[in-house]
Amino acid sequence: MLSQPSHINILAIESSCDDTAAAVLQNGNVLSNVVSSQLIHELYGGVVPELASRAHQQSIVPVVELALKKSGLNLNQLQAIAFTKGPGLIGSLMVGSSFAKSLAYALNIPLIGVHHMEAHVLAHFIPEPKPSFPFLCLTVSGGHTQIVRMDDYFSFEIIGKTIDDAAGEAFDKSAKLLGLPYPGGPLIDKYAQAGKVSFKFSQPQIPDLDFSFSGLKTNILYFLQKEVKQNENFVSENLPDICASIQDAIIKHLMKKLIIASDQTGIKNIALAGGVSANSGLRNAILQTGIEKQWQTFIPPFEFCTDNAAMVGITAHYKFLAQQFEPADTAPLARF
Repeated sequence: MLSQPSHINILAIESSCDDTAAAVLQNGNVLSNVVSSQLIHELYGGVVPELASRAHQQSIVPVVELALKKSGLNLNQLQAIAFTKGPGLIGSLMVGSSFAKSLAYALNIPLIGVHHMEAHVLAHFIPEPKPSFPFLCLTVSGGHTQIVRMDDYFSFEIIGKTIDDAAGEAFDKSAKLLGLPYPGGPLIDKYAQAGKVSFKFSQPQIPDLDFSFSGLKTNILYFLQKEVKQNENFVSENLPDICASIQDAIIKHLMKKLIIASDQTGIKNIALAGGVSANSGLRNAILQTGIEKQWQTFIPPFEFCTDNAAMVGITAHYKFLAQQFEPADTAPLARF
């Protein structure tokens, strides 16, 4: 077992999708957090995996160098290298994992692999206030929608999950139907703030705590096709209200299951995580429901909601304390 250093300095790398990110943490405190987003995917209306991995290769060295420079530390002061090992795009993951493994080997320091969604949840332990255990975390992103019961940093249970599409995908696909550019989810949020809920979409009827968004997406598609057939300018004339109505339908489904989960478990510490946690409508719904239900609610600052390396670093910090290190021959996984 390694002796515990006076300072735990960790360089963390995130490359699961289309953001190249690096952060440096000291004793769980963020010294730097750098994110380089890939704009090329806007031309294609979605992430192109091959282009994403190439962009990571171009960005990872300057991003890591900038994160170290901003932190005031150098490579020889690091105690561990952390990286996202999955889930994500396999090519993107390989760039980050290969870089991290090579650097850890060269510096002869431990390597720490981090699950991307676990990192989103543990992002709550970067800023104050921090949730106490147990708590429920609604984790919502472009690829995942889950309710996670957290009993400790590494003791958790997924008690609800989507059976088909994720909420973030529902936002992005709906935006595409409206002719909005990628990424469309934030644009739906933007337009929704100027609109009102004028159109009703069917709510998924899924048992237990699971979610489903495929039927809702189909309902939105048929609705738009019908209205545009009658008025070709329907979308442009009603865009804010359409966006407000779509956002309302997605959030209602999320909140319904979260309320049931809290009632069933008796847990009133409620957290929100994942890229979609940046959505203003969802944040407001959590806060408002928290007041009504007497929840203690926790939502990370925007910089720790979307993909970033600080969340990887804080997860790695607790893994370091628990001596949970990764073998040098570990392979990234696209899904698990």
